[in-house]
Amino acid sequence: MGKSEDEKNERKDEEIKEYGQMTLEDNGSDYKIHLLSVIGEIEGHENLPGNSKTTKYEHVLPQLAAIEDSREIDGLLILINSVGGDVEAGLAIAEMIASLSKPTVSLVLGGSHSICVPLAVSTDYSFIVKTGTMLIHPVRMSGMILGVPQTYDYFKKIQDRITGFISSHCAVRQERLEELMLETGMLTKDMGTILVGGEAVEEGLINEIGGIREALDKLYELIGQDDGAGQGRMRGSQKE
Repeated sequence: MGKSEDEKNERKDEEIKEYGQMTLEDNGSDYKIHLLSVIGEIEGHENLPGNSKTTKYEHVLPQLAAIEDSREIDGLLILINSVGGDVEAGLAIAEMIASLSKPTVSLVLGGSHSICVPLAVSTDYSFIVKTGTMLIHPVRMSGMILGVPQTYDYFKKIQDRITGFISSHCAVRQERLEELMLETGMLTKDMGTILVGGEAVEEGLINEIGGIREALDKLYELIGQDDGAGQGRMRGSQKE
């Protein structure tokens, strides 16, 4: 193995360690898939404690721009296991993903809560594992809050931005999202709804139940269609 190959592997290891990202290219085809993992908490304009697992939007946004501009990357696979986080940062990432011209697929593993719901639905196609969860709840704010009508109007505008984005990128209606957000009978100390696996599919948030095999199969299919080839490289058994 030459020095250049060693350096290439070192860069891959560094990308995985620092950013939770890598390029999948040893798949027996000419397609190159960029893998982006969204884990822990979405970090916004303030740094979270050093012992917290975070996804930093200042890392993700430039990488998404590079993916769009790259002639080598054919598609994007997003793995999500996150409790949510900063609303502005989460929406910014979701808008970037939704505006990519290259095929995109998301896979919810563990959880896709709060502001990560827009992330999960921002792709061309979405999957969730059977045990995966999605938490939908009203907007929460921290710090000093003024008890004036303008504050509640501001809350409503933020919430409308979130529900509007979600409903425009999946099959669920905005009115139904608001009903799920304001549910009081599920969470003992909060408002909202937890959807597990197939429930997220039934509500129209997620396209399909599946894991990494199904997610990659779909992404190869979308890339093939985008290339005009009609069919992408299908891995594993054929499904009816």
